[in-house]
Amino acid sequence: MVRSASGTRARTWALDSGVVTGVNGSLRDMARRIEHLTTSSWPARDVFAALVDEDYLRERLEVLGGKDAALEAYTSAGGTTSYQLRQGLSAEQLPSMARGVLGGDLVIHRAEAWTEAGRTGTAEVTIDGVPGRLDGTLTVADRGEGCALTLTGQIKVSIPLVGGKIEAMIAEQVVKLLDRENEFTSAWLARHA
Repeated sequence: MVRSASGTRARTWALDSGVVTGVNGSLRDMARRIEHLTTSSWPARDVFAALVDEDYLRERLEVLGGKDAALEAYTSAGGTTSYQLRQGLSAEQLPSMARGVLGGDLVIHRAEAWTEAGRTGTAEVTIDGVPGRLDGTLTVADRGEGCALTLTGQIKVSIPLVGGKIEAMIAEQVVKLLDRENEFTSAWLARHA
């Protein structure tokens, strides 16, 4: 269990416990599972509407997207919205292990597809220079007086010996980013109410 600075919960763990080997006796690739829940005082319909709003996405990237952030693609029709984001983080802001693997700035490519029916989505995240990805599902659901945004997915980095450490670092950074995006969303909704 990882507890973020804002107090929300995140869980990461290996999909299997213990050592698993392939047919030839070599270690089998494992993925790190991630679950993260953020809550909002706003109803699910409002949070969902923000998450698929093009102006909201551009403003969020301007504030939280980092170096060379951009909304690279956006389509919305028939209750389905898809977009691709590029986000960046300068090398100076990265842990030393990540700097060593990346050899420079962190460039994140994020694709999300949302469906109005059920307020569900999918997310795919890749990082330039890292042989791996995060794949997950997103759900926005009413909860009490507000709502909850849940990410459930897995992170896989295929780098011998250090892949698991990089997966853990990515999971930690995803939790921090989702918490900051949740705070931004609440403030954005308050400004646009």
